[in-house]
Amino acid sequence: MERHIHAPLSKEEAKTLKAGDYVYITGTIYTARDAAHKRMWEALERGEELPFDIRKNLIYYMGPSPAREGRPIGSAGPTTASRMDKYTPKLLDLGLGGMIGKGKRSKEVLEGIVRNSAVYFAAIGGAGAILSQRILSSEVIAYEDLGTEAIRKLEVKDFPVIVVADSEGNNLYETAIKEYGEKQE
Repeated sequence: MERHIHAPLSKEEAKTLKAGDYVYITGTIYTARDAAHKRMWEALERGEELPFDIRKNLIYYMGPSPAREGRPIGSAGPTTASRMDKYTPKLLDLGLGGMIGKGKRSKEVLEGIVRNSAVYFAAIGGAGAILSQRILSSEVIAYEDLGTEAIRKLEVKDFPVIVVADSEGNNLYETAIKEYGEKQE
């Protein structure tokens, strides 16, 4: 099914998304990769606030290339999500609405998605230049010293993703493999 949603993402809307849905996101999303996740984790361990309110928000696992003249951002393709897996269950429990990345997630993350009525989206790897065209603005909001791994606030319009893991525990990576195997037999 094809869906158009607005970010931030409510739990109610997240519950309507199903593994395999093609989704176009419009609104505000945030970027954070490995180094930013480590810093957020350390801030939480010290009892400090995160640099943005993660409740209902989406984190895109991405570090952009430099912007070309007249563009808000350079190539903006996803990075491998599993590198953030050790930090993600806690962020989900704090209200994170969902994540955008590529690749499989750990059992603990998948359980956190179900427990918190969240969602994991995949963006197409290798399509960073095309994805950047859906980004209207980009602003570094935290950890500027991390360069491309700084946390950015992005405004996006019709940003294309696919639901991989939904709030009911369905996982496209598992179901697609099963369906492919059945078709081959």
